[in-house]
Amino acid sequence: MCLTLGFIVVYGMWKSRHTNNVEGFLLANRKMRWYHVGLSVMATQASAITFLSAPGQGFSDGLRFVQFYFGLPLAMVVLCITFVPIFHKLNVYTAYEYLEKRFDNKTRSLTAGLFLLQRGLSTGITIYAPAIILSAILGVSLNYTILLNGVFVIIYTVYGGSKAVSHTQTLQMAIIFSGLFIAAFLVIYYLPDGIGFTQAMNVAGAGDKINAINLNFDWNDRYTLWSGLIGGFFLQLSYFGTDQSQVGRYLTGSSIYQSRMGLVMNGLVKIPMQFLILGIGVMVFVFYQFYPRPLFFDEIEVQKTKTSIHGAKYEYLEKAYEDVNLRKAELLKNNVNQLEALTTKAQLIEMDNRCNEIRDSAKTLIAINNPEADTNDSNYVFLTFVKTHLPKGIVGLLIAVIFLASMGSTASGLNSLASTTSVDFYKRIFKKDATEQQYLNASRWATFGWGVFCVVVALFASRLGNLIEAVNVLGSYFYGTILGIFLVAFYMKKIGGTAVFYAAVLTEIFVIVSGNLELTSYLWLNVIGCLMVMGLAFLLNPFTKVQAGTDKA
Repeated sequence: MCLTLGFIVVYGMWKSRHTNNVEGFLLANRKMRWYHVGLSVMATQASAITFLSAPGQGFSDGLRFVQFYFGLPLAMVVLCITFVPIFHKLNVYTAYEYLEKRFDNKTRSLTAGLFLLQRGLSTGITIYAPAIILSAILGVSLNYTILLNGVFVIIYTVYGGSKAVSHTQTLQMAIIFSGLFIAAFLVIYYLPDGIGFTQAMNVAGAGDKINAINLNFDWNDRYTLWSGLIGGFFLQLSYFGTDQSQVGRYLTGSSIYQSRMGLVMNGLVKIPMQFLILGIGVMVFVFYQFYPRPLFFDEIEVQKTKTSIHGAKYEYLEKAYEDVNLRKAELLKNNVNQLEALTTKAQLIEMDNRCNEIRDSAKTLIAINNPEADTNDSNYVFLTFVKTHLPKGIVGLLIAVIFLASMGSTASGLNSLASTTSVDFYKRIFKKDATEQQYLNASRWATFGWGVFCVVVALFASRLGNLIEAVNVLGSYFYGTILGIFLVAFYMKKIGGTAVFYAAVLTEIFVIVSGNLELTSYLWLNVIGCLMVMGLAFLLNPFTKVQAGTDKA
């Protein structure tokens, strides 16, 4: 693990050793080939959260989450046709420069500010995810591992900028794919004798874990075919089209063609990759149907509870949980090919209900013992399996995979935050006539400053539940509004900056209130935010009495 991580850092610094200007630091001198662009785009999205929380999501909720990505290929098509050629032809450093040319300063600043807030918080969460692993392995405080992980990424991102990020991400993704296929093979290999892939799928089906497609239309159901195709499309279009962490990746392409091919690659590979990761989680679920399963997967909280006055009661619950699971494993082995039989199915449902009751009681004890504890342990499921059941060398590789994913997405996040800060604020507002070296230094200091901010966020990210959901929920509070601003800019030529500015402010307030009140599934917030900005801008425009492009402020 240490050799893999150390090599990545040294490799990134060596490949970017000649970075000595702003364009090189922020956009790798726009010389990247399509496969660099594609792998960099994927690595930016596939953070440690993907490989830590997605298997836990598959373990607890099956394959339903894959529907979240169904809108991705459609979004890639729209991006290739519209966003990519516009950004390349304008020769911009950030997506938000275009908004000043189309609208005015205040609209550009608002959009860039929304991005900085959202991306800063999200990057903090991506630092937190692998710190959980290091904390569990070393048995040290989570705060120390957060600091260690944050410093690790800040070093080579501050030193090499976008070029270091792009080159390291290409190598990272190669290692990540290798680790994923090894993990998928081993989790099936370690199933009991007589339980092959077919029988494993029977068990997963009996546990309602292979429910990949949900055709029901329900506003409050987070993952359906419709929320994925429609809400997911708007979310992915905004993320890849307006989030500088992604725009900055494909702006490194040496041409429009190279950038387009990189995005097409992402659209074709992402859904199968996510299906594989969730499938690993489903197979871990099957594995734990036959082998002893922890009552609660967060070992640190379990030990705190066992050494407290609640220890005896917790151990009693552990024994009861073990007994039920042993009977369940025996039932599954004897009836693995006929799990749909009414008697067998009824027995399994009864045992599952009993297991859930015991787990709920255990979570209550943990919460009583430590009110700050997170009782959603899905982030620890895959980690526990890897640590306790896989060979040591493979453990190191898979843990390195999770760290590499974190380093890739965190580095992209920091680089995009630095780009937006230095180009959209420092260069435009504070230092309009600085030298190239001063802008480069400002970009490096911005990278360092945002790195510190993200580490601070990570220190307070322990109660967000499943992290892959937390990041997407957070993004949905902002992406719809930002996408709406860009779509007005592209397609509603008569709308001025003042109208879209106030439309965006009102929409953002509405989306945040709706999200906090949980009036609808978070994916629909992306649709609502986008359409609301466009509608309000259209209605407000006559009252601003300013035509597009003339209300410079």
